[in-house]
Amino acid sequence: MEDIWTILKVLQWTTDYFRRKGLEQPRSDAEVLLAHALGVRRVDLYLRYDQPLRPDELARYRTLIQRRAAREPTQYITGRQEFWSLELEVNPSVLIPRSETERLVELALEAFGMDPIRVLDVGTGSGAIAIALAVERPQWIITACDISRDAVQTARKNAERHGVAHRIAFAVSHLTTAFRPTPAPFHLICTNPPYVGDAQWGGLAPEVRGHEPEQALRGGGPYGTVLPRKFLQQAFPLLRPGGVLLMEFGIGQEQVLARAAQTIPGVHTVAVVHDYAHKPRVLRVTKSHGGMASPQKAPPSSARAAPSPSITS
Repeated sequence: MEDIWTILKVLQWTTDYFRRKGLEQPRSDAEVLLAHALGVRRVDLYLRYDQPLRPDELARYRTLIQRRAAREPTQYITGRQEFWSLELEVNPSVLIPRSETERLVELALEAFGMDPIRVLDVGTGSGAIAIALAVERPQWIITACDISRDAVQTARKNAERHGVAHRIAFAVSHLTTAFRPTPAPFHLICTNPPYVGDAQWGGLAPEVRGHEPEQALRGGGPYGTVLPRKFLQQAFPLLRPGGVLLMEFGIGQEQVLARAAQTIPGVHTVAVVHDYAHKPRVLRVTKSHGGMASPQKAPPSSARAAPSPSITS
């Protein structure tokens, strides 16, 4: 390396290095990590391309480069991830929130208006879903749970950061075992459960398989549907009549999970909703208002700019 390294030269070198290491977003990673090392916004780098870096700044950045080259996720290195335009703290005790899960938040907001309802977010992790709903619906009463105490602590810190901690009750629970079904307490139940199958595990990216919490990823069985199916059976009795259950799932799981949902007594409609990449993403199950109604096809949802959801019969 030369003695004088400007921001532009450092970014060019790091981008090339990350590319040789096989990283998918070498330039983006280089910029995010340098901004973090310097304590500035990413956009500020573009205004300071000719600024030389001090030896201590180079040393700090070099450490971050080494961590990323070892396939540690950028989000864990910086400790931050954006979800629903909210900056969240993330660490190895929680999954890194993905943009695909924002589709579930949209469906939850569409399902109910501004009136007070009771909501349960299962497997909250960083608190992404619960916090997004609390920010958008100040009248909603939200409970968020996770099997990991460390995850619950992280979610609580994120809720405090965004000023909604006083409206979210946090609990440690494996799926919904901490909650009793009678009387049914919730209008809306949301979850992004573990759903990676044993057959998929070895093919995951090193960043995921080697760093994100395994118990939050693996759904059990070769196809990852053991825990999602268990969740459906446990959670559905917690819904009030007319309530809605929303569950994210993995590729190829929609038919198995939709059929499992249709066998639950009291189910009114079962629908599979696509995300904006036109992939089946969320299972939407509604409870009948009374009696033991047979499952019915749900009408297409009306999300903004969204493809019409496929309906599983």
